[in-house]
Amino acid sequence: MHRLDLHDLSTLPALSGAVGPLDILINNAGVIGPDVNTLAAPDAASFLDVFRINTLGPLAVTQSLLPNLRAAPTGFGRVLSISSQMAWMGYAKSDHIAYRASKAALNKVMQGMATDLAPLRIAAVSVDPGWVRTDMGGPKADLDAGQVAEGILDLASRMTMAQTGQFLRHDGKRRDW
Repeated sequence: MHRLDLHDLSTLPALSGAVGPLDILINNAGVIGPDVNTLAAPDAASFLDVFRINTLGPLAVTQSLLPNLRAAPTGFGRVLSISSQMAWMGYAKSDHIAYRASKAALNKVMQGMATDLAPLRIAAVSVDPGWVRTDMGGPKADLDAGQVAEGILDLASRMTMAQTGQFLRHDGKRRDW
C-alpha cells in the first residue's frame, strides 16, 4: 500500500519505479469538502480542490502506474476506483454538492478509462462502497469498514474483463449509474 498526497501530483513519476509490476490498483482518494448545496455553492477553490483529489487524483495515479499494470504478472490488470453512492444519479440530494459531483465525474472518467484500457487487457471499474463507518461516513453508517474493504479485495481478485466500465457495489453487484 502506498499513501499519496494528491495535492502534489509531482510525486507520481517516482511511484511507478517504486511499485514494480502490478495486477491490481485500488484508488481510494476522497475528501468530502464543504457541506453546502447548489444554492450556497462553496468558493471555487474549495470546489476545485475536491475535484483535484476525488476525480483527477485517481486518473493521474492510474496514468502514472499504467506501465506497471501493463506488466501485470497475471497478464490481466485491474483498476478499481472508490466512488460513492452519493454519485448515483438517482440519489437527488444536494448537500456536499462538490463531493457528489466529483464522484459522478470519477465514474465517467473510469468509464472512459475502461474503453481505453480494454485493448491492453486492463479492466477499470468504479466501486460504490456503500455508507461506511469512517471519519467521513460517521458512526451511524450501516457498514463496517473492514468488511467493505474485504469485499473490495474479493471483488478485485475475481474481476473480469466483462465487468470493465461498470459501476459496482463493494460486493460485486452491478450498480445503476
